[in-house]
Amino acid sequence: MIRILLADDHAVVRRGLAAMINEQPDLEVVAEATDGEEAVAAAALTEPDVALLDLSMPGMDGIEATRRIVAAHPGIHIAILTSFAERNMVLSALDAGALGYLLKDAESTELVASIRILAAGNSPLAAAAARALLPEVAERRAEGIISEREREVLALVAVGCANKEVARRLEISEKTVKAHLTRIFRRIGVYDRVQAGIWARENGMLAGS
Repeated sequence: MIRILLADDHAVVRRGLAAMINEQPDLEVVAEATDGEEAVAAAALTEPDVALLDLSMPGMDGIEATRRIVAAHPGIHIAILTSFAERNMVLSALDAGALGYLLKDAESTELVASIRILAAGNSPLAAAAARALLPEVAERRAEGIISEREREVLALVAVGCANKEVARRLEISEKTVKAHLTRIFRRIGVYDRVQAGIWARENGMLAGS
């Protein structure tokens, strides 16, 4: 069961999302919050697998709440769930430690799939959010955005190695592999291993390419 914290200051929106999520046999909303401070407290109390945080809330916003939750509970995977997809907002969320950026107008099937992607430690990005990052991705690609170690991790992932195998080959922990992948996904503008593999091939990062 994927346990979810849901934070939104609009009660109608929050309750509607909770009802939709709880209809799924593998998803359960274990806590609701109306602002960032409540979200931080609820995260500490319930330790959910996933947190969906609204961007604009009274008092502490979703960005600051994300930063605090990630610092205290790195195992909680966070996505911002909002109506806005401006580039600076997306970047602020990802820089604060969010793994995903989702939009409230998404179809219910898309949102549910994104929650499962997030729970697995991957990075779901709404299409509009991904498009907003394209200038940033292009700029960073030109500068060489991936470190040598991240290149090694990505090359192994691209040929189908699981995190455990990557860790064994590079003599690092699985936790470190996951941290590298989180940074890689964010920097190259993708949200899962498949897209990362495609990016690696397109950018000549596989052995012999």
